Amino acid sequence: MKLETEGKSKVNLLGKQKRFLRGIGHHLTPVVYLGKEGLSDSIAAATRDALKTRELIKVKIGQNCGTSAEEAATALSVQTGAAVVQLIGRTILLYLPNKKLKSEQRINLPAE
Repeated sequence: MKLETEGKSKVNLLGKQKRFLRGIGHHLTPVVYLGKEGLSDSIAAATRDALKTRELIKVKIGQNCGTSAEEAATALSVQTGAAVVQLIGRTILLYLPNKKLKSEQRINLPAE
């Protein structure tokens, strides 16, 4: 699969909003894992599905993955439309709001 790194995320976050999401994301466990096959169409689809149900997810990059964390974060952001909230080591935190979720399931970001 060709890594798509051209383009931009659909979500623009302010610094205050990123800090808020990082606080929530700290306690999350990764739901998507990149292994030795790297970034594939199935990984991108799994990431999209996870974002639809959770809005904020962690992606863990395995030690044997040939894709760097920066490349994976950029490619997943472009392919899913999500914002990269944080990239620490081999862990990516992605956010994509979903208006179709029930209000109690959605993350309410702080205003400016």
